[in-house]
Amino acid sequence: MMTLRKLKIFIFTALLMLLVPVFATAEGLIAEQSFGGDNKIIVTFAEPVDPTVAEDVGNYTVFEEPDPDIRLNLSSVALSEDGKSATLVFEDALNMAMTHVVSVKGLAGVDKTSFKVSKSYLGYLFGIFISALLINNFVFTKYLGLCVFFGTSKKKETAKGMGVVFTLVTVVSATMSWFFYNYILVPFNLNFLQIVIFIGLTSLTVQAVDTVLRKVNPILFNSFGVFLVLVIANCVIIAVPLILAGNNYNLFETIMLALGAGGGFLLALYLMSSVSERMQLANIPETFKGLPISFIVAGQFAMAFLGFSGLQVF
Repeated sequence: MMTLRKLKIFIFTALLMLLVPVFATAEGLIAEQSFGGDNKIIVTFAEPVDPTVAEDVGNYTVFEEPDPDIRLNLSSVALSEDGKSATLVFEDALNMAMTHVVSVKGLAGVDKTSFKVSKSYLGYLFGIFISALLINNFVFTKYLGLCVFFGTSKKKETAKGMGVVFTLVTVVSATMSWFFYNYILVPFNLNFLQIVIFIGLTSLTVQAVDTVLRKVNPILFNSFGVFLVLVIANCVIIAVPLILAGNNYNLFETIMLALGAGGGFLLALYLMSSVSERMQLANIPETFKGLPISFIVAGQFAMAFLGFSGLQVF
């Protein structure tokens, strides 16, 4: 009985040793891969490859991971002189926000070698933050939260206080909304209650921050307490959980989105308050004083922020 068991172990080990080089060749052949521009993918091999195989466009299959049935058109493949680097050039621009799957036939004698190309995840998180902060600023590009924006952007101190409280509430409420959405609404098919749940969580967060500040730091509460009630009426607070639900963000992506939205609102308030303090000393015609000139200035800021459109950090 022991002899038969040893024989089985020996056969299994022999087969494994025969298969390991094949797997090692397929897995270790690709040393590095990255996007090289709007329509390029750069692949670095661990060892030189056959130019006739590597430069044959017909050996490649490329698609975005969510859409495997839609193949991307590859126009050419350029292999470096040492045979260790290949540049894949596509006919159309690549959506670098998506993970791309590349399959190559015949490399190093392997029937099919597949690998994924994606941006750095830290860069992706930073991209979400910059997008909410500048590129898609909720105030100047989406025109959300204007009532609170115009009401609390008269002085710098007021703007900074409102911005800090708003950012804090946005991060806390967005985090709570993510947990409720992923662990209660989605599993029990209650997506139609999104808005109601998100509004309730926002109100709960504002009340919690109000209570904590009142007990822990009364001085800070006296400075920020006036702005806490206004945060509930800010539609940016609701927009953040709706976006994270629509894009299926994970927890880290949700936090970066919330920080970017809060920081963008703080930036918008501070810029507007800086101009408002200067406008108090300016000679403005009577018909333009108050909200008219504020809308004109906000419109000019919105035009300036359009310059960030299409910006890609990573």
